[in-house]
Amino acid sequence: MAVKRGTDRETDVPTNPQIDAEIKQDIAIERHDIGKPEKPVHALASMLGPAFVAAVAYVDPGNVAANLTSGAEYGYLLVWVLVVANCMSVLIQYQAAKLGIVTGKSLPQILGERMGTGGRFLFFVQAEVIAIATDLAEVIGGAIALNLLFGMPLLVGGLVIGAVSTLLLLFQGGETHKIFERLTIGLLLVITFGFIAGLFFDPPNPLQVAGGLVPRFQGSGSVLMAASMLGATVMPHAIYLHSTLVNDHFGHGANRPGVREMLHGSKIDVVWALVIAGSVNIALLVLAANSLYGMTDTDTIEGAQHAIATVFGPVVGTAFSVGLLASSLSSTSVGTYAGSEIIKGLLKVRVPMWACRVATLVPALVVLACADNPTQALIIGQVVLSVGIPFAIVPLMRYTHDRALMGKYVDGPVKHWVCMAVMVLIVALNAVLIALTCMGK
Repeated sequence: MAVKRGTDRETDVPTNPQIDAEIKQDIAIERHDIGKPEKPVHALASMLGPAFVAAVAYVDPGNVAANLTSGAEYGYLLVWVLVVANCMSVLIQYQAAKLGIVTGKSLPQILGERMGTGGRFLFFVQAEVIAIATDLAEVIGGAIALNLLFGMPLLVGGLVIGAVSTLLLLFQGGETHKIFERLTIGLLLVITFGFIAGLFFDPPNPLQVAGGLVPRFQGSGSVLMAASMLGATVMPHAIYLHSTLVNDHFGHGANRPGVREMLHGSKIDVVWALVIAGSVNIALLVLAANSLYGMTDTDTIEGAQHAIATVFGPVVGTAFSVGLLASSLSSTSVGTYAGSEIIKGLLKVRVPMWACRVATLVPALVVLACADNPTQALIIGQVVLSVGIPFAIVPLMRYTHDRALMGKYVDGPVKHWVCMAVMVLIVALNAVLIALTCMGK
């Protein structure tokens, strides 16, 4: 096959329709990859950012509740769950980025193009339920943080979180998108420091932490907790959004790198971002297992913060609260951004960002006003997220193995089987979660 750059002429195209379609796809992608001859080689730093924004979803207040509860109740038992979940997250988020880079479209867009009207609407409904569950965790966590820092009532704190996160969203998209990325990454650094500060004052025993790497459970309660942790670690809306972020990062300018260059940069972006997010999650569990295990009243964020302040002092307790606040503000902004992209891709309509913000904020405010134990509602929200994971992962793995869609960048057989194994593992764990929940366990 010969392709003359800069024109639309192709030669030596086979007459077989299937091969013809595949080659045309490869030609289109190759042109996207090559770009203009004068296009400069991009520095790696210019391609970093999308994965860090997506990674914020992996350190939201839902993670705080699930990981602290796990460490306080089961010690180091479920460290392996976080390690496995984080490894799967690296693979999943790279696949989401790869789909967006190669096709130039988000996962919701591709779903919207390939599903009928009824299917698109039903898929949107489940995605919106997941978005509400996501925002439930994030707004509740922020309200608790404001209550711990300033004594602010939970409902008022929820309103403040909603207002400030909406202001952050004003920077999303267009020429100010890079500002949104930098603000989100800055909040991620605050989260990291706030949640790991206690480990410097009371380092854990490395051998005990290593013992938690052995896969095992301890009763049905630990299985339910593992599923909740998985729901807090592998985030459906982060999968939907990452395929959008890789394209929004460069906007519509002419200085976009080629496909091959972007894929290389995205690998590094995803690994760095998810290593940071995964380390924060593991640090939270280890902190609770090392310093809070056996203590009473640590099954709520407020109780865990009080215990941390008692063990380490008020400075570390305040740092934890600040980290929780930063986690809420950043993750709820990213969640709303994802929700708007899901609506645009599936329903093919543009909804104002403030409307997306209100749609998911109101249920969280209702819970804050009515629930006796907001942290418990937060844990339940993570279980709901876990149920929604297959709806994002299954089409993602299917599309990245579709040669007609991905051309020469289609997943090879080995990688496809690894992806399938990850998908089956997650779906199986979710089936166990649903069974245990239905049995009241």
